[in-house]
Amino acid sequence: MKKLCYFIFLLSTGFFAQEESIDDQLQQKLETITNNFKGDIGVYVKNLKTGKTAGINSDTIFPTASIVKVPILIGLFDKIERGELTLNDTLVYTEDREYGGSGLMQFYKDSTITDIRTLASLMISYSDNVTSIWCQELAGGGEEVNPLMAKIGMKDTRVNSRTKGREEIWEKYGWGQTTPREMATLLEKIRKRALVSHAASDEMYRMLSNSYYTDYSLSQIPPYVQTAAKQGMVNKSRSELVMVNAPSGDYVFYIATKNNKDKSWGHDNEAWVLQRKISKILWRHFEPDSDWQPAKNADDLKRGLQY
Repeated sequence: MKKLCYFIFLLSTGFFAQEESIDDQLQQKLETITNNFKGDIGVYVKNLKTGKTAGINSDTIFPTASIVKVPILIGLFDKIERGELTLNDTLVYTEDREYGGSGLMQFYKDSTITDIRTLASLMISYSDNVTSIWCQELAGGGEEVNPLMAKIGMKDTRVNSRTKGREEIWEKYGWGQTTPREMATLLEKIRKRALVSHAASDEMYRMLSNSYYTDYSLSQIPPYVQTAAKQGMVNKSRSELVMVNAPSGDYVFYIATKNNKDKSWGHDNEAWVLQRKISKILWRHFEPDSDWQPAKNADDLKRGLQY
């Protein structure tokens, strides 16, 4: 019985998964486009239809910044699945929860009534920091989210901030850490309804399909093609997780950067320019018959210039 249980566990973690087949043409494109980046970069791409992959430093640990909100979302829905919470649970926002950075809830009036669905949606769509910290608490913190990540086979994806015993690693990686392969795998599992439950996976995917931040990789994908995405941004690290429900088949990718020389916050930040270039390469690689391309004045619109 113990051997059978262990065998089932190995199956659940993907231990017996077939060796990945490398897309040599795409691999060469990625190596060329990332060669001169002034910082450390990791990329992982997988075509879900063919199973072929390509990557740069795919198993290297990078800071997640706000992309750690994806594991937190999974932890939150795990609590919901087990009956400890519901999406409709009523909560009260108080001014002591105010936290700067991205998001909307910091501008709520004290004693505003809200609910878990609102928290989760704002955390993912707008990367709201107030709701993210709140969701992390509701999910049991890193003390519960991290064992859940380990259980589903994620060796390096962890929540560091506000997690006992991870203070030193928080100094190195910040709020969370992951590898390009692991974070892309999490989104693939959600897409395939393989995390928590079918219903939970579907709802998480819907939330991830409503990203406010369209200036980066999403800007290189036709607006009428559905995407699921999450972005993470701090001064020295800009990263992005994207699933594209492309006509010829879904593909997922994760672009991670750290130790970036360019720490600016304008539209032409080097990491953001590279994210757009990589996304453009991927769209053209997987959809060679598509004649769509961004409008000529799209960048001027994003920069806020007269156009």
